Formats: sequence, C-alpha cells, structure tokens
Amino acid sequence: MTCVFVYGTLKRGQPISRMLDPTNGRAFFCGRGSTIDKYPLVIAGHGNIPFLLNIPGHGHHIQGEVYFVDGQMLAFLDQFECVPDMYQRMLVKLKVEEWVDGTGCGQTPGSTMEAFVYSTTTYQPDWVNLQTYKSYDSYGGHGLAYTNHL
Repeated sequence: MTCVFVYGTLKRGQPISRMLDPTNGRAFFCGRGSTIDKYPLVIAGHGNIPFLLNIPGHGHHIQGEVYFVDGQMLAFLDQFECVPDMYQRMLVKLKVEEWVDGTGCGQTPGSTMEAFVYSTTTYQPDWVNLQTYKSYDSYGGHGLAYTNHL
C-alpha cells in the first residue's frame, strides 16, 4: 500500500471524490494532514482546477487528506491526473493532524510522515501570480467552483 495526500477535488465531499471508488482499486481514508513545506495552491485553467505548484517555500502549508491506496488505484490516479504531462507525482513531508484508528500505520496527531502528492511543474507562467489557498473547497467563497470536465 502507498500513502497519497489529496488536497483538491478528490477529498471527501468534493466534486470527484467518487474517483476513489473501489472499481478503480483500493483506497482507505487514513486522516488529515498538512504539508511541512509551503506550496502555492491555486485554482486555474478551464474548469477551475486546483493545482499545487511545485514551488516549495512559497504559498501555504497545504491541508488535505491522506489515503492508503493499492497498486491498481495508484496506477488509476496516475492516469487520471495525466502524469507526467499535467501533474507529477512526488513525495512530500506531512504533519499529521488527525488519524483514524486501525489504519495500521501507527501515526498520531503531531507526528510527521511522507506521502505522494500530485503537483505540477507544467503550469502557465501567470499562475504564480494567482491567489493561493491553504485548503481547497470547490464550494468555497472564492467563487471558482470546479466545473466537471469528466
């Protein structure tokens, strides 16, 4: 099993969280965390898509959810996230904020861990000037609701 950190539309209650459905592989919600390093999280492009720009040290400590996924789900997510053209999968260090008992990982709030995240180095140059967020919610007050392009 592999740890994956999601910060956008794949989080529970967000527009495409259904992609973590068992038909695509196994994914277990483990808890919530935030990145140790700061990153710019922007909403951009056709469909108001959340992008984590791979510019460490800028932006915010990004809040999101941690999942354990199997190989089938990881392969599905790589394809779904258009790796390596749109997003690139990279390891990030996280601070655990909440952990579900029984996940088998032994994490506790305040501990640190590593997980894969889908970030991008292939962004438009003007995206570095967009407003950044520490947490994404498609239904938030930013007025940039995700437009389902699936």
